[in-house]
Amino acid sequence: MHRRVSSTATTAILLFGILVFSLLPEFASCMTRHYTFNIVQHNVTRLCTTKSIISVNGKFPGPRLIAREGDQVLVKVVNNVMNNVTIHWHGVRQLRSGWADGPAYVTQCPIQTGQSYTYNFTITGQRGTLFWHAHISWLRATLYGPIIILPRQNESYPFRKPYKEVPIIFGEWWNVDPEAVINQALQTGGGPNVSDAYTINGLPGPLYNCSSKDTFKLKVKPGKTYMLRLINAAMNDELFFSIANHNVTIVEADAVYVKPFVTSVVFITPGQTTNVLLKTKPYYPNATFLMAARPYFTGQGTFDNSTVAGFLEYEHPLHISFDKNKTIFKPSLPPINATGVVANFTKMFRSLNSPKYTANVPQTVDKQFFFTVGLGSSPCPQNATCQGPNGTKFAASVNNVSFALPTTALLQAYFSKNSYGIYTTDFPSNPPNPFNYTGSPPNNTQVSNGTRVVVLPFNTSVELVLQDTSILGAESHPLHLHGFNFFVVGEGFGNYDPYKDPANFNLVDPVERNTIGVPSGGWVAIRFLADNPGVWFMHCHFDVHTSWGLRMAWIVLDGQLPSQKLPPPPSDLPKC
Repeated sequence: MHRRVSSTATTAILLFGILVFSLLPEFASCMTRHYTFNIVQHNVTRLCTTKSIISVNGKFPGPRLIAREGDQVLVKVVNNVMNNVTIHWHGVRQLRSGWADGPAYVTQCPIQTGQSYTYNFTITGQRGTLFWHAHISWLRATLYGPIIILPRQNESYPFRKPYKEVPIIFGEWWNVDPEAVINQALQTGGGPNVSDAYTINGLPGPLYNCSSKDTFKLKVKPGKTYMLRLINAAMNDELFFSIANHNVTIVEADAVYVKPFVTSVVFITPGQTTNVLLKTKPYYPNATFLMAARPYFTGQGTFDNSTVAGFLEYEHPLHISFDKNKTIFKPSLPPINATGVVANFTKMFRSLNSPKYTANVPQTVDKQFFFTVGLGSSPCPQNATCQGPNGTKFAASVNNVSFALPTTALLQAYFSKNSYGIYTTDFPSNPPNPFNYTGSPPNNTQVSNGTRVVVLPFNTSVELVLQDTSILGAESHPLHLHGFNFFVVGEGFGNYDPYKDPANFNLVDPVERNTIGVPSGGWVAIRFLADNPGVWFMHCHFDVHTSWGLRMAWIVLDGQLPSQKLPPPPSDLPKC
């Protein structure tokens, strides 16, 4: 027998269900997003040179990965090329999902030809722009794309919603195979050849030979606000970016909101992402505006001293065709070595630190570390000729340890409690041989080699000072920490003074990032809470320096609770 339910009762049940559902935001607004990344080779022509590049799904730059805060993301990566591949989800916190982080021989063995691996992670407490890229050798030269993290459903930005959002990805273009470039450099011990052009969204633009047709154009309407999601995916270059006759307002860095500030020039290191608001003019100017990027460089080697440009064009409602006689305005970019401009710019960043978006800066510190970062040398093999400093090979190090990648992934060795012969836990907390780090370099520039890590108990609050050295030239180093955001509590030039400098630390609203430039001839102090069990890579985001050994790893032990432990590896984790 069927009992009829009155329409009033039905409505009440529905309303109750909606109410319960709305009280469960995790279930109401979070979803699982599935992506398939086919790693393929395809031909691309730039600067009148056609070559085969490795890409995702035949796209250069690669496809956008879009998710909301709280979403689970599953990306099946299928390797259809001859190279071993891994993908890193740069800046994603990877809470208890270290198996999905991606750096080769750190958290996983590479995905071999014909094999696949599904990266499984959840976006936790992040919103804004990040990016994904290959994390093995120099494959990220062409294997990269944006990660766009939208606020949760029914949540808004802490600023007025922009009219349109546009990813702007800076990259580099080589006319030759970047793998051949780094392989030759590692063999000869010399510096690698530099890129042939910079790119905006894969396009070099009109300032390069044979490239005017390959120009990114941003078409805009008057009186609108556009959000540009800026990503520096370049291999080896920090960049200045500016749009002629337009300012931008910076509102986010590395997927964390910041106190808004206005600037005419954006400085962005490889590995950094920044959202900026561009307010267009209230009228249709009879002009086109160049947006351009060129490098910031303070080292002693060679670099790609060129400029990538795109066009900012105002779309006329009558769709009048592009007038060749339009005025073209060019932006003014700082000098190549404008260290003061960089220092002033980076100091402008502050966490929002509002009631909703708090800055949970560790106020006390359990463990302090002091790491020197910079270049060095290693001996030339017998019966060989090397092109590095004084006939040696170029090397790079942290605390004079040039990190050697193992042949078994560190995370697997750690999880299986089988570290013997793979890594040691004696990474130095301070430089083994102190010297005047930013003064005259020591006579002996040789580095040591090893796979040495730092072990941290769960929930350790860490303070780390990163000090540039002048060995083989002082230069800026963009350091990226996997698995964590950190707070930039202080920075300065010269040698860090542990007695005087901490008095000036900002422990109220320092910027929260995953990648920070260690100033050329200076230092930066960061703090983070080791609340993410696993093995976490830290390295310079200049790929040439990473290849030379400017890298290390932290092991964060499990906590007491089940929610504080690293789960076992997935069944399809690649094997070495």
